Amino acid sequence: MRYYISDLHFYHESLLTKMDCRGFADIEQMHEYIKNQWNKKVRPRDDVVILGDVSIERGRKTSEILEQLNGRLYLIRGNHDRFLYDRRFDASRFGWIKDYEELNDNKRKVVLSHYPIFCYHGQYRRDKEGNPKTYMLYGHVHDTQDEVLVDRFIRETMNHRHKNPGQDKELPIPCQMINCFCMFSDYTPLSLDEWIENDRFRRDRIRREEER
Repeated sequence: MRYYISDLHFYHESLLTKMDCRGFADIEQMHEYIKNQWNKKVRPRDDVVILGDVSIERGRKTSEILEQLNGRLYLIRGNHDRFLYDRRFDASRFGWIKDYEELNDNKRKVVLSHYPIFCYHGQYRRDKEGNPKTYMLYGHVHDTQDEVLVDRFIRETMNHRHKNPGQDKELPIPCQMINCFCMFSDYTPLSLDEWIENDRFRRDRIRREEER
C-alpha cells in the first residue's frame, strides 16, 4: 500500500500555538501522537511519500524520530528540510529524495510537489468514463489564507469547460489538487483514494459554511 502525508514539522514547537495551533501541551506530546497515529495505519512494507517539511531539527534527532515510524519512506523536499544537509542525517532512511515526482497509483497519475502547482501536468486528462486521470498532491500552505486562495482557484477552474481532442462535448476542467496537510488527516498517512474522499468532504464542508 502507498500512503501520502505532508508538513509533519517534527520539533517545530511554535506551531503548537501559532499558525497551526495544533493543541498539544508540548512537542513531546505531539511527537507521541503522530507516531501512534502513523504506526496504527502504516505497516513495515507500506510505502509513505512525505510531501515535505518533515522536521526543523538537525540530522541526528530527525533520523532518530524517523526510525520510529513504520514503512518505507520517500521524500519530496520541503523548504524546512534543512536537516538533509547535515552529515549526521541518515539519508538511507528515504528510498529517494526529490523536489518533484510523477507516479502511477492504481492506473492514475499522481503529481507530487511540496508546493501547489496550479497548471500541473495531465490536468485535463480523463479516462473513458470521464473520470480524472491525474491528481496533484501538495503541502506547504497548511490551513492558511494561501489554502483559501488555492480553493478559490480550484472552484474557478472547475467552472470552466474545455473540449479535449476526441471528446464530443465540452466538460468542466478536472482540477484535482489535494492538500495532504497532516492535520487534515489527524496526522495519519492516507492512500490516494482516502485523500480524494477526505479532500472532497473538507472542501464541500467549507462551501456549505460559506453559503450560510
